[in-house]
Amino acid sequence: MKYICLGYIEDKYFGQLTEKEQRDFMDACFVYDEELQRSGHWIGGEALQPVATATTVRFRDGKPQITDGPFAETKEFLGGIMILEAADLNEAIALMSNHPSLKMGGTFEIRPSADLSALVADSQRRRAADRHRAADRRPLSSGAPPAAPRRR
Repeated sequence: MKYICLGYIEDKYFGQLTEKEQRDFMDACFVYDEELQRSGHWIGGEALQPVATATTVRFRDGKPQITDGPFAETKEFLGGIMILEAADLNEAIALMSNHPSLKMGGTFEIRPSADLSALVADSQRRRAADRHRAADRRPLSSGAPPAAPRRR
């Protein structure tokens, strides 16, 4: 099963480290990522740029509203995501419990991935049926022969 791991960190922890400590920390994270890759648990992941680069989009008053910065003011910010393959939640927890960022005050929120393939397929079928119904109701253009009825 796929698990999405959202990694949160408090800015103060990383910012207080020396440059060497920051490099050592990042090296430890990359070593652990490589271990997850070798074991077949790593599906993917991405780090995020600093929270100051965030842009939030909301729908307000009938139109999109764009705001600089994150959605909410918090001490912790989302630093990245990791996608794991694990047998169950207990295995995902065990895997993330060894991540070096936990020692830096980091937090991981672990959630099972939602399989939306059946919902997507149902939506595609509904939209295709709607397109066919709309095509059957179109007026004929002048001079064009009538279209043969569609069989369903």
